Amino acid sequence: MMGHFATGVSIITTRDRAGNFYGLTANALTSVSLAPPLLLICIDRKAETFAHFYDSRAFVVNLLAEDQQALSVRFAKSGGDKFTGVPYQLGRLGVPVLDGGLGHIECRIIDTHDAGDHVMHVGEIEHAIAHGGRPLLFYQGQYRILG
Repeated sequence: MMGHFATGVSIITTRDRAGNFYGLTANALTSVSLAPPLLLICIDRKAETFAHFYDSRAFVVNLLAEDQQALSVRFAKSGGDKFTGVPYQLGRLGVPVLDGGLGHIECRIIDTHDAGDHVMHVGEIEHAIAHGGRPLLFYQGQYRILG
C-alpha cells in the first residue's frame, strides 16, 4: 500500500569513528518540528551504514534532483566504496554533502527509537541549503520525474 505514496529520493550520508564515509539511498524521512527544527530518518537494521549513525551521531540528507537516478541506484546497493568518483564537500559536521542535488540538510542526532526492523533517528537541523530544481521521485516501485 505504501507504494502508492509518492516520495522524494535522498541519499543519507554519515561517517564512522575513523572518518570513513557511508551513505544509503532512502525515502523514509520526514519533518518532525519547526521549533526546534527536527527531522526523522528511518534506517534498516540490515543496512551496512546502520552502526555508523551511532558512531558519528550526525547525518546529512542529500535531496536528489531528477538527473541523479544513477547516483541513487549506486547508493542503494550494498558494498563497495560508493564515494569514489562522486563529487562532494564536507559539511559543517564533517559528513559528506553530495554535489548536484536540490539541497542538503545537516543534522545532529538527538534521539533514537527502535521501530521493528528499523531504527528512527531524530536529528536537530544544524544547517540546510536549498538549490532548487526538479526532484527525483519514487512511486509504485519505480523512479519518476515530474511531468
